[in-house]
Amino acid sequence: MGDTGRALFPAVPGQEPPPMPRLALYALAVCVLAVAAAVVSFAQGRWLGIVWVLLAGVSSNMAWYYHRRGRVSR
Repeated sequence: MGDTGRALFPAVPGQEPPPMPRLALYALAVCVLAVAAAVVSFAQGRWLGIVWVLLAGVSSNMAWYYHRRGRVSR
């Protein structure tokens, strides 16, 4: 009970963390996909692209936040 799986991958002393946190990469991927969906939506003449633009804005802010948080923690 309460096992988080950390024992499977113990921390190695002296090992550097990855250059960008995983959440920042996921948010960046969502941002790129949302921009692509917005372009396709607007090209088809649909106003639903506005929702994709808003999602791209939120996810880009999340990517920037997690990227900066990862830099500050190092």
